[in-house]
Amino acid sequence: MDLLDTMAHNSTNATEEAEINFPNDLYSQAAKASADDKLRFSIQVLEEMVALFEEDHSNASWEEQTVEHFLIVVTQQADGLHSCIRSHGHKKKNKKLQMYFKRLSRRVLEQMGHSAESWELIRREMEAHLMKTDQLVLSLLNS
Repeated sequence: MDLLDTMAHNSTNATEEAEINFPNDLYSQAAKASADDKLRFSIQVLEEMVALFEEDHSNASWEEQTVEHFLIVVTQQADGLHSCIRSHGHKKKNKKLQMYFKRLSRRVLEQMGHSAESWELIRREMEAHLMKTDQLVLSLLNS
């Protein structure tokens, strides 16, 4: 979260707003799922986030080193969560979550030309995802 906050301080204010519907319903479904499925969902969010940030972010006013560090930390978190899953059988990814991230890529980044404003919208959206996945994982510790 601190790395995303640092990136915000180096970003412009988003003047264009793209329609982004946060997938609260998917998080609600995940909250009711088994421990392994909660972990799988959280891992998928983190992996989708990394893939999104690997797109062309040269127009964002972020320091490259900060972005790289952020991607390393998120990948390490996903790997750490993956090691907590008891049944390692291959389970299909959540298609709705996958489509949501594709829409972010197409409707926000591509349509706004990977502009600084589009990346600020993505940064804020990812901050919300990190808070939600944190709550999801923490719910496992409290159960």
